[in-house]
Amino acid sequence: MRKRRLSVILHVDGTAASKRFELPLWTARAGVGVLIGIAVLLIAGLSFYGPLVRQAARVPGLRQEVARLETDNAKIRDLATALDSAEARYAQLREVIGPEVVPDPMGFGSRLPVAPVVMARRPDVPAKYEVGPSAPSHWPLDEAGYITRGMVEEGGTEEVHVGLDIAVPIGSLVRAVGGGQVVQTGQDAEYGVFVLIRHPGGYTSRYGHLSAVTTLQGASINAGEVLGRSGNTGRSSAPHLHIEIRQGGAVVDPTTLIKEGS
Repeated sequence: MRKRRLSVILHVDGTAASKRFELPLWTARAGVGVLIGIAVLLIAGLSFYGPLVRQAARVPGLRQEVARLETDNAKIRDLATALDSAEARYAQLREVIGPEVVPDPMGFGSRLPVAPVVMARRPDVPAKYEVGPSAPSHWPLDEAGYITRGMVEEGGTEEVHVGLDIAVPIGSLVRAVGGGQVVQTGQDAEYGVFVLIRHPGGYTSRYGHLSAVTTLQGASINAGEVLGRSGNTGRSSAPHLHIEIRQGGAVVDPTTLIKEGS
């Protein structure tokens, strides 16, 4: 019995001749199987290789993202270090001037004015302050406070500073160092809220960085009279009072005139 064969006839257009090829049927079947196997392998390769190609394409972007995250982490570490340093400095400041740096917000967050403390004096106790105009000679606060910066003259390495900076909690009563006339009250970029008093002998005293003023411009004021409350206004990095004394326009070191409490 003759074996079955697969015939393939090739005919070229324009010619009468043709070619005939006969292949055993098992050879044709094997060829078709090989082709199917190759197609399956190609499809499988593409299915596995495609995701690898996509992941490889993402590598440059991932590297950039990692670099950005490393930069952000470095900035966060720097900020954390700065915050730790600020907290340490704040803790030191609280130890120096006391824990009540910021007063009760209920007392000073209200829009209603807070009246200064009035204390009675026994008749047999001599008066602490003079009445009427007088030269600067009294401490401007009820507490000693802490002098954080004194006089700094020109010619040195530090910034020039005229007067004393006394660290006290916000809202502390500020009193006139001597009797005189209030020649100016207002607000300045450097001094913040301030009061300027003219005393006899050509003296003037200025009180800066206040949170409130309780006197009026043009008013006569006695030594020790409350003129405002301390604050942190103007060019100030922490709550304190700036006291500045001049005579004839020349700066005078307050510690040479004021001894009580310094």
